[in-house]
Amino acid sequence: MKKLLRKLTSTQLIAICFLCLILLGALLLKLPVSSADGASAPFLTCLFTSTSATCVTGLVVADTYMQWSVFGQIVIILLIQTGGLGFMTIVSIFSLLLRHRLGLYERTLLMRTTGFLTHGGLTHLIRRVLYGTMIFEGAGALLLSVRFIPRMGFFRGVWNAVFHSVSAFCNAGFDLMGKYGAYSSVTQFRDDPLVCLTLCALIIIGGIGFLVWEDVYRNGTHFKRYHLHTKISLVSTAILLCTGTVFFFILERNATMSGMNFGEHLLSSFFLSVTFRTAGFDIVGVSGLSDSSVFLGVVLMFIGGCPGSTAGGIKTTTAAVLLLDALASSTRRGNVTVFKRRIGDDIIKRAVAIATIYLVVIVTATILICAFEPYPLNQVLFEVTSAIGTVGLSMGITSSLCAFSRCILIFLMYAGRIGGISLVMILGQKSRSALTERPTENILIG
Repeated sequence: MKKLLRKLTSTQLIAICFLCLILLGALLLKLPVSSADGASAPFLTCLFTSTSATCVTGLVVADTYMQWSVFGQIVIILLIQTGGLGFMTIVSIFSLLLRHRLGLYERTLLMRTTGFLTHGGLTHLIRRVLYGTMIFEGAGALLLSVRFIPRMGFFRGVWNAVFHSVSAFCNAGFDLMGKYGAYSSVTQFRDDPLVCLTLCALIIIGGIGFLVWEDVYRNGTHFKRYHLHTKISLVSTAILLCTGTVFFFILERNATMSGMNFGEHLLSSFFLSVTFRTAGFDIVGVSGLSDSSVFLGVVLMFIGGCPGSTAGGIKTTTAAVLLLDALASSTRRGNVTVFKRRIGDDIIKRAVAIATIYLVVIVTATILICAFEPYPLNQVLFEVTSAIGTVGLSMGITSSLCAFSRCILIFLMYAGRIGGISLVMILGQKSRSALTERPTENILIG
């Protein structure tokens, strides 16, 4: 068995591990003890929920609180934690706890799942990922408990605080607020700065990426010492957050936020800007957003978070490289430079390939679902982008989709979680050089 695993490429093994974890989760959720009513749930519902949790998406076909028992909720949160940190990260953490030395093959797999660029320093990185995760999720749970315990009681309040802290940090978007109304998410707390800002902080920290954590930990606030990846990730994240907040503030002033005061309006706009990129928590009722905000949300979901994080999408660095390349081409500059560093041509090609494949998959899935469902294009496009971007926001149609459409979304969530890793690895593998170069000929572009 070990020899068979060794024959698999790291990409194949990562994909298989995620698939096995999804199937295991589906089987556990299929057990009668996992359902709130004690009856075994349909397998497709279990598979959809397990995929959504493992791929840290948040799309659901049944409200989490109403459908699943405490046991089922524990299964879901364990899937979220494992899927968010990465299967190999969890395995490596247990190996370190058992004082088992990581081999070169394990280090290679771990490097692929965490986004780390070299084999060196992986052991220290994993320790910091473990400690950082415990600190951030623990702090988030404590802050949320301040609000949840008085409203829900001690034990239920603590459980809700832990569940939502892990879900937010892993950018999953699962919630247990169905007690206030099915699929209501955190709309009950939209005027509570403590809950909203705590969730936002967890989402942002979880979506920045492990490599950025390491860089910031080593260099503190000395921005000039950061690696180029960290600089682009932080600046891109800040620009997207600020831009999204301003646009949502303007676009929703006469829509979902019409009855709010300035503080609530600003808080809700910032929360939407954060959650739309990868988290999946709903604060105002996404189905009521204006068409402009829906389209803006699709763009933010398409971009997603940073590489090597719990977030999805094409990633902030990919979007930044595409924009910089477009600016360089339009100004006839030979190289793409940023922060006094040149970005290699192979990186630009990968960025173009990733964005193109995501677009092709989104368009194809949207066409297929539109052919089988009676819903308008904007709603279907929203659900599809939310699935492949592992965001989890919904306009309320996911639970009423047919089995075929649900299977498409399952595939999209799975592809969105492993697609970026797999694509970069496939494109990064060296191929044989051609014995003869083909002649070059120009074509018209644009």
